[in-house]
Amino acid sequence: MSRVIFDIETIGVDFESLDESQQQYILRYATTEEEAEREKSKLGLYPLTGEIVAIGMLNPDTQRGRVFFQAPGADIEPFEENGIRFETGTEREILEKFWDAVKSYDQFITFNGRGFDCPFIMIRSAIHKLKPSRDLMPNRYSNAHIDLLDQLSFFGVTRRFSLDMWCKAFGIKSPKDDGVAGKDVKKLFQEGRYIEIAKYCLRDIIATGELFKYWENYVKFIHEPDY
Repeated sequence: MSRVIFDIETIGVDFESLDESQQQYILRYATTEEEAEREKSKLGLYPLTGEIVAIGMLNPDTQRGRVFFQAPGADIEPFEENGIRFETGTEREILEKFWDAVKSYDQFITFNGRGFDCPFIMIRSAIHKLKPSRDLMPNRYSNAHIDLLDQLSFFGVTRRFSLDMWCKAFGIKSPKDDGVAGKDVKKLFQEGRYIEIAKYCLRDIIATGELFKYWENYVKFIHEPDY
């Protein structure tokens, strides 16, 4: 079975670029300035008010992968480091590359992919009039998509912890250990630090891959046949 881990990095649009009705909708429950700023900071969490700036893919069996990322105004030629190929493009172009690459895999592995990455990819693709090459949201309990957030919380029976928390519990290097977190991506993007975003995305999928090994080897139950 061929399988791939993937993850995305997103940023929100500038709040002032939204029209009046959109702004009112976003702030409809905010009663203080602090609450309003908090809502504005969440625009990158929604595909209607955000966009994808990086998509990382890693084959957990070969440890080879690709990171597609936006780099507007920068002349960055494709390059490879430790079996990972980095390529730039517009949001539409990186989505096209993702759909072309993902169609050859049998199983998807994510951390909160069902709750965030997959819906975001699918809606942003629809906005660009791109048709999906695969169903990223199969039956929740099938093996076609292993969402580790689902699996490690036993589908919501226990608390749903962050990837950083799981990494620290299992002694895995967290993507945040190098000083970058998801909240920093927009600032990095505005500063033109596109390769840093791409490498942060790579650290996410590497950490997810290490966590997957723990789940597969020590948490996942495999029935041993009786002889």
